[in-house]
Amino acid sequence: MGARLRGFRKDAGFASGRAFAVATGWAESKVSRLENGKQNPSEDDIHTWCIKTNRQEHVEDLIATVRHIDELWLEWRRQLQTGAERRQRKALPVYAKTKVFRIWHPTLVWGTLQTAEYAAETFRQVVDYYEIPDDAEAATAKRLERQQYLYQGNRIFNVVLGEQALYTNFGGPEVMKGQLDRLLAVMRLPRLSLGIIPRSASVGIWPGNSFSMFDAKLVLVETYSAEFSVTQPREIELYTKAFALLKQSAVYGTAVRDLILTAIHHFDQMPSE
Repeated sequence: MGARLRGFRKDAGFASGRAFAVATGWAESKVSRLENGKQNPSEDDIHTWCIKTNRQEHVEDLIATVRHIDELWLEWRRQLQTGAERRQRKALPVYAKTKVFRIWHPTLVWGTLQTAEYAAETFRQVVDYYEIPDDAEAATAKRLERQQYLYQGNRIFNVVLGEQALYTNFGGPEVMKGQLDRLLAVMRLPRLSLGIIPRSASVGIWPGNSFSMFDAKLVLVETYSAEFSVTQPREIELYTKAFALLKQSAVYGTAVRDLILTAIHHFDQMPSE
C-alpha cells in the first residue's frame, strides 16, 4: 500500500513528501508514515491522495485493500493455532452469503463435495503438517456443514477440477471410490456445474494455484504457508478471466462421468490397504 501511494505521489510530480504534505495540508510525518507502512490510510486519506495525484480510478481498489488489510495474508500457523475446526467454522457465513461460486482445484476434490472419510484424511494431514491440536473430527464435521448450501436457495456452483483430483489418493482405494461415487451423485444437482480438465487437454492458461471465488467480492488462494485473500476489483477481474479460460479446457456431462468411472476402475485394481 505504501509503495503504491509513494509511486502515485512521485508520478504526479511531487518530488518529496514535504511537497505533498503542503499540497494536502497534512503533517510531513503523516505522509512518511503512510508511505512506509507505519500507518494504514483511512478511506478519506485514500480519496485525498488519489485526487491530489490524479489517480481517482484507483480509489475503489485501494479502499478494498485497506478494509481487508489484516486479512490479505493469513499464515496457517496463526489461523490453525487452536486447531482446524475454527477455520472451517469461519467459512460458513461466507458460504451463506454467496450466490455464485467459482471453484478451481487442479489436484484435490473441493471441500464442499468431499465425503466425511476423504475430508477426515485431509485434516489428519493438516494436523500432522502444521503440528496443531488434533481436532480433525470436529473440523470434518464443520466442513460437511457446507454441503447444506448445495441444496438451499438459488446458489450457483461452478466447479472445475483437474483430472489429477480424481487420482490424488487420500485414505486408500476404498475412501477414494467412495469419494468418486459422491462426485457421480452430486454432478446431477441442478445448480452444480462440475467440469474436469483432462490431463492432456489444451489449456488457455497455466493451471496455477487452486482458488475459490465468492461472487465478485472475494477470492481465496491457498498456499502451503498461508491463505491469501483477494478483494481488490482489478485483481478479482483477473481471477474471473482465469476461471473462464480454465472452463474452456474442461469437459462436462457424460465426459465427466466417463473420467470418474475410469478413476473408479483404477482404484478397483489397487489392493486395499
